[in-house]
Amino acid sequence: MTDDTRTGAPQACGPDVIRAFVRTLPAAPGVYRMLDSSGEVIYVGKARSLKARVSNYTRPEALPVRIQRMVAATCSMEFVRTETESEALLLEANLIKRLKPRFNVLLRDDKSFPYILIATDHEAPELMKHRGTRRRQGHYFGPFASVTAVNRTIASLQKAFLLRNCSDSFYAARTRPCLMHQIKRCSGPCTREISLQDYGELVHEAKEFLSGRSQSVRDHLQKDMNEAAEALDFERAALLRDRLSALALIQSQGDATAKSVEEADVFAIHHEGGQFCVQVFFFRAFQNWGNHAFRPRADASMSDAEVLEAFVSQFYESRTPPKLVLLSHELSEPQLMEEALSSRADYRVRVQTPQRGEKRDLVNHALNNAREALGRQLAEGATNRTLLEGVGEIFGLQEVPRRIEVYDNSHISGTNAVGAMIVAGEEGFSKKHYRTYNIRSTDITPGDDFGMMREVLTRRFSRLAAESPDDAEDEATGMPDWPDVVFIDGGAGQLNAVREVIAKLNLPKDVTFIGIAKGEERDAGREKFFMEGRDAFMLPHRDPVLYYVQRLRDEAHRFAIGTHRARRKKDVVKNPLDEIEGIGPTRKRALLNHFGSAKAVGRASLQDLAAVPGISDQMAQMIYDHFNRVE
Repeated sequence: MTDDTRTGAPQACGPDVIRAFVRTLPAAPGVYRMLDSSGEVIYVGKARSLKARVSNYTRPEALPVRIQRMVAATCSMEFVRTETESEALLLEANLIKRLKPRFNVLLRDDKSFPYILIATDHEAPELMKHRGTRRRQGHYFGPFASVTAVNRTIASLQKAFLLRNCSDSFYAARTRPCLMHQIKRCSGPCTREISLQDYGELVHEAKEFLSGRSQSVRDHLQKDMNEAAEALDFERAALLRDRLSALALIQSQGDATAKSVEEADVFAIHHEGGQFCVQVFFFRAFQNWGNHAFRPRADASMSDAEVLEAFVSQFYESRTPPKLVLLSHELSEPQLMEEALSSRADYRVRVQTPQRGEKRDLVNHALNNAREALGRQLAEGATNRTLLEGVGEIFGLQEVPRRIEVYDNSHISGTNAVGAMIVAGEEGFSKKHYRTYNIRSTDITPGDDFGMMREVLTRRFSRLAAESPDDAEDEATGMPDWPDVVFIDGGAGQLNAVREVIAKLNLPKDVTFIGIAKGEERDAGREKFFMEGRDAFMLPHRDPVLYYVQRLRDEAHRFAIGTHRARRKKDVVKNPLDEIEGIGPTRKRALLNHFGSAKAVGRASLQDLAAVPGISDQMAQMIYDHFNRVE
């Protein structure tokens, strides 16, 4: 790849600007970026010949309306030369995910999928769940579509192959088998209930099974079970029988199996109502390991094949592709996609659009799921829009709200106090935009809900005013940065506290603040609403908008309490040694090994502390002062 070339942005925008760049472009592969007047990247594309591809934009009258708008907004361009077109395709996907240009197809839900890992960097390999970068040495199997599927499979694999799933430190500390051995979920290599050689055979069987050679593993276990029964070793025969039952359970968990497809990802796309849905199924070891629905952001004028091609290239930008990729629509350049994915995987990857047979049946199954998923999403979106229209009408808003924020606090007698914000819009709850706030102020009286709400709102809106224009929105989701409506869990007092904050901040955008006071005896349906300029009022008991607001408030309450409990749990298990500057894991371990507990460290004399290996006289004085300081 050659160096990046950039030319200063001209004052003009449109085709004339692009023509100026075309004159100096090479007829070589590469990636180009289009920038608007503010210097923001609005489109990223790749080309076999940069000169030929960019020249197309100099004749906008022959281009679709979407591309004409993009050309008109282009005020400058950037270019990166690459050695091959497949390298350009990979770079394009990387830049799109990083820059999120508004005219590109965007993979909005870029989730990481969990894997099953048999870690081999230990004398007794560990069976575990894994997500993220593959740093540990071992064998990775997946992806699975959900954590639930992984946990269920691991539980069955433990019954079938008796592999450990404890941590290395837990393994090293065992002097007798743990409970997992007692309930026949582990063979107990930690205390040599099984030899490491025999345990290695169990690991080999598990790898064979997860690699697709399940029948040979079943045949081997069946043979061993019959031999044990003939030898009257009924206890071993029963154990092998239970292992065979566990294997049968794993193989029966998929809702669609494949007889001829050992390893493949299946992609199917459906569009309706100007929106797209891509359904992805994962097949490994001839089994369906789950599926996930994505909703890429794309212009409604784009074809299904165009959106699918852009989606697949971004999907594998940070993932390892399988040996086979099945698609519902033919790509414009399937060979190029194969070359790019093969270079990423270091083995040949085939990209196919099957027309008949079992592979076509798998694609049709994914296509039906994409159609149904989008239908459900559109129906839910229509319901949400109706409810948002109701919120706008009942609370006297000038426009239908696009973003609603709800705030709540949680604490116990003022300890571990947190504030929480949840966000909702046309697509329901937007958990990507949820935020929590640890209450930092030392001036707030413990349990002062008004003071906590003042701090949360001050931090939220002062940062929003400083960093986001009033028309800013999330490029990936289309969610505005600024709320139209803010619900506060509380009555007139909470609302007055909020008004004080907002008056001082002098916000550039009008935001409607509404207080929700719980009904008499905290009865749902009897809530009172408080707004500036209106008397307190209630909504009809069966009003759909009332139910909607209750859901919003309950979600904020759930999120706040969950965050508070997590923080409180962390504080409960916190070791007093963690508070001493300079005490890291090594010194902490040395102190605990020497004295037995943090409490014993606190009672130790200065001489005893200095006698611990790795603890200098200066560090010993610091530890002693920490536990014996006079308040």
